[in-house]
Amino acid sequence: MKRNYFVFVQALLVTIVIFIVGFYIGITVEGGHLNQINNYYTQSETSLIDILSLNNLINSNTVNCAELVSSDKALLDKVYTEAQLLDQYNQPSQLTNDLEYLHTKYDALRTYLWVNSINIKKECNSTNFPTIVYLYNQNEQDLTKKAEQNVWSKLLLEVKNEDPNVALIPIAVDSNLTSLDAMTSKFNITSYPAVIVNENYTFYTIPKKDEILNLISQPSSQ
Repeated sequence: MKRNYFVFVQALLVTIVIFIVGFYIGITVEGGHLNQINNYYTQSETSLIDILSLNNLINSNTVNCAELVSSDKALLDKVYTEAQLLDQYNQPSQLTNDLEYLHTKYDALRTYLWVNSINIKKECNSTNFPTIVYLYNQNEQDLTKKAEQNVWSKLLLEVKNEDPNVALIPIAVDSNLTSLDAMTSKFNITSYPAVIVNENYTFYTIPKKDEILNLISQPSSQ
């Protein structure tokens, strides 16, 4: 009986040690991911400041609209790629809240870029700046809604792959951002997920891919 007891205690201790080691390895790996994404975000903030400087120069004839549109598109694509990487890290990771906080920072950056893209279109009368804004709940609990959001994500990625010129801007609406609340109110968004194409068309149900591809070729009304 004693022997069985000691075997049980040893097994329990080994299990505890393995759990602690695994936990700290997970924290270390997640910390590495967090540092990497933080570095990306810092670079994106620098790029944003650069674009803001271009915005201020647009009326001075120092830069042209083509350069401004190209720079803003490039940053939107860069932020989209970084956010995809963040989502990959965030899905299996529940050890810290830092990744969730970083996700909110990216949502704030993408909201600002959305507003900035609208202003650029108005300032430059640009018809060659198609945008798709995808509004969703990051912490959606409803399984039906989560499945719907997965379908939307895959569909919009296919659209982006078929037309690389389009700027895809996914933003989590449950990030508690005042600026985002103002934008969703401006466009009278009533439920999520929702997709806004070129500031002209809002989808609450999933359409055929060709319908979106046709719409992004039409200029924004903003």
